[in-house]
Amino acid sequence: MPFGAILSVKIILPGFSILAMAHRRSLYFILCMLLFLTATGAAFGQEKKPQPKTRILFLLDASGSMMAKWEDSDRMSVAKDLLANLVDSLARYQNVEVALRVYGHQFGRERNDCKDTKLEVPFAAKNAEPVKKKLQQIIPRGNTPITYSLLQSAGDFPEEPKTRNVVILITDGLESCGGDPCATSLALQKKRIFLRPFVIGIGIEPEYEKQLNCIGQYFNAADIKTFQNVLKEIVTQTLSQTTVRVDIEDEQGKTVQSNVNMTFLNALTGEPEYNYVHYLGSNGKSDMLDVDALLTYDLVVNTVPPVIERNLKIVPGKHNVFTVKAPQGELYLRQDGPLPYGRLDAIVRVQDKDRTLNVQSFGSRQKYLAGKYDLELLTLPRIYMRDVEIKQGQTNTISFPTPGQLSIPSDMQGYGSIYALEDDGSQRWLYNLPEKSSKIVLALQPGKYRLVYRMKAAQASKFTDVQDFTIRGGATTTVKIFNR
Repeated sequence: MPFGAILSVKIILPGFSILAMAHRRSLYFILCMLLFLTATGAAFGQEKKPQPKTRILFLLDASGSMMAKWEDSDRMSVAKDLLANLVDSLARYQNVEVALRVYGHQFGRERNDCKDTKLEVPFAAKNAEPVKKKLQQIIPRGNTPITYSLLQSAGDFPEEPKTRNVVILITDGLESCGGDPCATSLALQKKRIFLRPFVIGIGIEPEYEKQLNCIGQYFNAADIKTFQNVLKEIVTQTLSQTTVRVDIEDEQGKTVQSNVNMTFLNALTGEPEYNYVHYLGSNGKSDMLDVDALLTYDLVVNTVPPVIERNLKIVPGKHNVFTVKAPQGELYLRQDGPLPYGRLDAIVRVQDKDRTLNVQSFGSRQKYLAGKYDLELLTLPRIYMRDVEIKQGQTNTISFPTPGQLSIPSDMQGYGSIYALEDDGSQRWLYNLPEKSSKIVLALQPGKYRLVYRMKAAQASKFTDVQDFTIRGGATTTVKIFNR
């Protein structure tokens, strides 16, 4: 029976024949096996992701200069022949469609028509013959409206999600209509109309190449043989499988770090293209990941803080290995029993930086990149710890003195504050009492404090009550407000 085939079972109920009774167990076994095979087939189907459709638009320059002699032929004839052969070779690929847009071929140069561009063959399955037939009919005549042609190409691609749209521009000249093809290409890429285009320059002088390589990935076809090789290279980049491996190394260069979230960001748009949780196999090697080589990526290893590798140099059709230094240690905020604060957090910052890196709760563990950090414990008063060092593979345990409690049993309306008394005799504001009721129980760190309070009914500042008190760890200090 073929794997995943449908099994048909006929059961005759009336009579419950002896034969049927004898085979009930066999039938039950067969049904169980059927369910197992079906489920297994579904599981395999989930693991194997379907390949996305690739649409390749050939944007061909048919301006008058394409009639120029090139070796034993002319530029246009060579382009036609090589494109025809390429379209034939693409026909053997599954899930690949091609289309042909031409510019500069409908009107002569004297007209200077900057909208002379036309989609001659739209996208369709198995349309190699229409493309080849149309190529033979093209006669170079006009100018070079590259920018306008790129803009028009945005409508050539059918709207279909998860499709790889590719443009291959073949030209022997620069923009002749005052447009900005580089800015236009960039804008269309950011809108995800198409991926980074390929640009093939025929007979382009070196000083003009910069005006084309900003459109996309530029190739200089200096001769016919190079032109042919460039087309093959583009097909390889577009359709060959490309894999990457990310090795996350420690300070000694050993690949022992793993189980970290990684994001491949589109370097052009900043949008995430792939999210993975890093895996290190039992053989000590990171696993392989499939990526689309037609995009440029920034790799973000989402440690705390993250490590970012800009513009990964991915070689299409190859297995690429990238190493990232990300040694990590652990910060353990130890909580010794229940706290009068309830939940207590600490703000974690990179050493000498004002920006908050993380807020970590006491009782938890968190990995950080090896380095030094500043902590702000949200106790009352705040506790500041500078230069807390996280070492690779080690745990730094942080605790703090056990707090005590301030109890004010007096239930009054008024205005009051609590200050911390410093060793130099100064005072520092910490807390304002609620105006509607002074009756509170407040957790405070061990130390000396001052209560300053005036009842709402008091008609002068001289009736302010000032009391100093001391908080001891694990103990409650009671302070009563006197009616003055």
